[in-house]
Amino acid sequence: MSDEITRLANSVLWPGFFGTEAPEWLLAELRDGLAGVVYFGQNMSERLPELSAAVHTANPDALIGIDEEGGSVTRLEAATGSTLPGAAQLGAVDDVDASRRTGTELARRARAAGVDVILGPVADVNTDPRNPVIGVRSFGSDAALVSRHVAATVDGIQSGGVAACVKHFPGHGDTHLDSHHALPVIALDTAEIEAVHLEPFRAAIAADVDTIMTAHIVVPAWGDQPATLNPLVLGRLRELGFDGVIITDALDMAAVRESVGIGGGAVQALAAGADLLCIGNPTNPGAAALPDQDERDFFTAREAIIAALRDGSLSRERVEQARDRVLALAAKLRAATPPADEPYDAAEIVRRALHVVGDADAETSALAVVDARRRSTLAVDSAAGYVAAALAGDGFRVRLDLDRASDAEQDAGLDAARADGGRVVLLVDRPEVDQAQRGLIERVAGLDIGAVVVNVGLPVRGELPLPFVDAAAASRISAEVVHDLLLR
Repeated sequence: MSDEITRLANSVLWPGFFGTEAPEWLLAELRDGLAGVVYFGQNMSERLPELSAAVHTANPDALIGIDEEGGSVTRLEAATGSTLPGAAQLGAVDDVDASRRTGTELARRARAAGVDVILGPVADVNTDPRNPVIGVRSFGSDAALVSRHVAATVDGIQSGGVAACVKHFPGHGDTHLDSHHALPVIALDTAEIEAVHLEPFRAAIAADVDTIMTAHIVVPAWGDQPATLNPLVLGRLRELGFDGVIITDALDMAAVRESVGIGGGAVQALAAGADLLCIGNPTNPGAAALPDQDERDFFTAREAIIAALRDGSLSRERVEQARDRVLALAAKLRAATPPADEPYDAAEIVRRALHVVGDADAETSALAVVDARRRSTLAVDSAAGYVAAALAGDGFRVRLDLDRASDAEQDAGLDAARADGGRVVLLVDRPEVDQAQRGLIERVAGLDIGAVVVNVGLPVRGELPLPFVDAAAASRISAEVVHDLLLR
């Protein structure tokens, strides 16, 4: 039997775990007041509803969270790719009802899986086209556009009986670094942050969003601590009128793990005003992950909180306040009455979002796809094979890793695509900021073989030397819609 302080520490922790069944250590902690769990790709199986039922049986107040944004980011469809439009596509369509209905559909799918909290939508205004971690996960680069679609999506999700979590406060859109690997610094003055990057969060708060996630970014104007650990930044969030649950971004990300560590980050985040600590995905270390990485990361955070509570360096009242907010959200969700299902056509929204330039949709009978996208990141499986597979259909496809492939290997890939006889399709995601992708496009344009570019990253702002389709999401449904457009 645990003591009261251990149970209190458990009440603000949100770990990930290995496997498609709940391990015994996790069930034991849930029975001892653990706030819940976060699902990642490794937890997905046909038995996901049974897994959720086991979690809720162990702790009826447990909150189950998941990164499910549509578009390029999915966990529920991690194996096959998302069948929902992404934020950039919804921003391109600029139909708030489409965003609301997409939120409602996200909630319907989450409920069917037994999930309580959708870690979305992204409220970041993507003002840096080099951004490696947000990009098409954002509704766009205009604060007003992002704000109205954040509010509409929040309304759709929460009217569906699931909590929304807008992210990443105070805005992760103006950076060219990924906080999974580094600590980004947002060198903007506070006036610009307030006018641009905080505006979507204001809209979310006005829409009564249940939770807001912090960013592991430093805003020098507000101090040298990452926002997640910074009481000035989290205090600003409360000043905006938000009284819901503040959730941290994952504490196992390099921005925290390699600075103050998971344990230090847990204590500092709570002291700064966070309520629910997302520990992270135990698969993130890759080959370096230990068989019990999930337990190690959880207990590192938990024991640091217990020690800080016992020595008085962390206020018990502060942690109890956090616990009470989390429990209040759980009670609200248990009492929610889901609405009746409504008609929803994801493919129709994606078709409206496509931007076609030149004779990209010229008649052809077969496609030969050359997949030259950048490698996947911890946040986005941007090079997932299902995109190229759906785009090619029954046609030819080849993967070119431009960071590693020699000129001879690139030539071999292109020659194989040309020899197949189908129209050559260059699948890219950063054609304006990635010199290797741009170089490949120019090289193929010089061959004059009638090729076309399909861009699943941020829309092209200038010109390309080939016809192109801006799809704005690396998802299965986007690839299927573009396939149908090209192959006719």
